[in-house]
Amino acid sequence: MSIPDLPFRATTEEACAWLAQQTGTPWTLATLLEHGVTPYVWLDYDAALPELFGDANGGYAAPIFFEGDVARLAAGSPNVSITLTKDAYGIVARPPAPGFLRRLDELRFQKKDLAALAKRLLQPPAPAAKPVAESPFGIGKDEVLAAFGRIVRLDLSQALDDAIGIFGDDGARVKASARKSKRNAVWNPVTLALGLHDVYRAPLGPLKKAFNTHDFLRAWRDDWEESLRLLGK
Repeated sequence: MSIPDLPFRATTEEACAWLAQQTGTPWTLATLLEHGVTPYVWLDYDAALPELFGDANGGYAAPIFFEGDVARLAAGSPNVSITLTKDAYGIVARPPAPGFLRRLDELRFQKKDLAALAKRLLQPPAPAAKPVAESPFGIGKDEVLAAFGRIVRLDLSQALDDAIGIFGDDGARVKASARKSKRNAVWNPVTLALGLHDVYRAPLGPLKKAFNTHDFLRAWRDDWEESLRLLGK
């Protein structure tokens, strides 16, 4: 994106005018902050604060990211209050109380941040995902083994065939799905994964990864996340 009319560090007025030109909508300091653009203020070197400036003996641009400081700006504060920032090396630092106080016209916004925001806002919506050809009832044995077979320390294939405990109709297997033959059996992957964790001590990390890795589990990812949330996991 070519933006020759935007300075490397733009004032609030320059940033708002440029974004208005790009998006066709008005911008203010408050809307900039609502969209998560980080403002900066140039701090001239202060020999009394060597730990803040380090080797930056000419000063550096300090970011304003602390929630309270940003909220004051968004609410219309007549000045800039910086109670938490980062030092010249990018490490979070707290200035001596009560912090730094600067004029509003000293705020600056980085060109790259504004360009990234405009690109995000102007990007066309992603096409709707194609429906996944999955069983609406559960996943088959091959899919169960592909997703969870290496996570548990048991012969999962044999356990599914035996259909005892969480693997049967009273557990994770969809009731009566194997009425005609074992080949027709399907299992609810959320119930199955939770059972593998509770009964067979399968670690949650690999189970979570399975739901985020396998396309055939996509339809159950929301149920899985909600189940974990309700269980406090």
